Amino acid sequence: MIPLMKNAFLNEHETKKALADFIMKADRLSMDKECDLFEKKFATYQNRREAILFNSGGSANLAMIQALKNLGKLKDGDKVGFSALTWSTNTMPIIQMGLIPVAIDCEVKFLNVTSKNLLETLEKVELKALFLTNVLGFTGDIEQIKKICLERNIILIEDNCESLGTELPEGKAGNFSLGASFSFFVAHHMSTIEGGMICTDDEDFAEMLRIVRANGWDRNLSAKQQFKWRQKYNIQSDFDAKYTFYDLGFNFRPTEITGFLGQYQMQFLDKNILSREANFLKLEEIMKENDDLVILEHDHITTLSTFAFPVVCKTPELREHYLSRFSGAGIEIRPMIAGNMQLQPFYKKYVHEMYDLPNTDFLHTNGFYCGNYPELTDSDLETISSCLFKY
Repeated sequence: MIPLMKNAFLNEHETKKALADFIMKADRLSMDKECDLFEKKFATYQNRREAILFNSGGSANLAMIQALKNLGKLKDGDKVGFSALTWSTNTMPIIQMGLIPVAIDCEVKFLNVTSKNLLETLEKVELKALFLTNVLGFTGDIEQIKKICLERNIILIEDNCESLGTELPEGKAGNFSLGASFSFFVAHHMSTIEGGMICTDDEDFAEMLRIVRANGWDRNLSAKQQFKWRQKYNIQSDFDAKYTFYDLGFNFRPTEITGFLGQYQMQFLDKNILSREANFLKLEEIMKENDDLVILEHDHITTLSTFAFPVVCKTPELREHYLSRFSGAGIEIRPMIAGNMQLQPFYKKYVHEMYDLPNTDFLHTNGFYCGNYPELTDSDLETISSCLFKY
């Protein structure tokens, strides 16, 4: 069996030993200094001013939408565009926050929304925000999307949970927006078991995210920020401030285990990303010889940090053929994430306006993926390769 991910951690044995030692010596395990240190380290890695750690990438997505509403940047009934080929926790927060989701089609060879798709949508719908997903380590022409959003005063946020480490000439994926989410779930680029992060350069957004993360209070703000909020609402003492809640929030706090693991796993991250890219490029050479398959476009990407190995067939019948091959070889496979999100049961229940998404439908019926990670052996890669030949 070649699973989607072989281990919970990069360098698993070493990491588990370090984690056990940390737990035995730690004075506390609820959110504290290890989380703060991880935030600082990750912000530096991502080249962003602020990083805010959460208990999951899904929580981070919900927190971004709540923070935008708390700040008055979005209001009930605003239309928010999103990548139709995405994950549920990119779309559900739009609905849960009383906003109207607008599914945007993608380009097949990019797996992603491009500026062309966005402009086509904007001809029909006025958007207040765009929640872009960088799919499976790939991106569209995101710099051009950013320019369109700036010109039209559209708030751009990114779900970068599947593309940590992908770089374009203009910068890292996750750095083209007001804020971007990252996930450290077990099967992702690096693991803290569960965990997520939001990176931003906007101090007001970061401040509100910290309020949203912890019940709406100010305990994790700087002294200067706390003074501002307490003065605004005439809170006279630290005693009263302990249970003062300034705006809507959740309990999305991580633990010190998350903070410790995040710091520890980061030492392996660059090598991990390069291994994933090398694996993908090796398998791609075989795909290029097979005219049953669509070759994905990534010439605009300088570092391709693939979350998985996507396979796009030219017809549904061919997909069934290759699914059978992969399954028969003992390779664990998944659909092309959630496919066309409009076809999901929850979406049909809560959203009444549907859009024509021919390219997303194509990927929904013709695509799938298998795992890509550093622990894949030469034998594993040969097994996957054998399923990609045309014969």
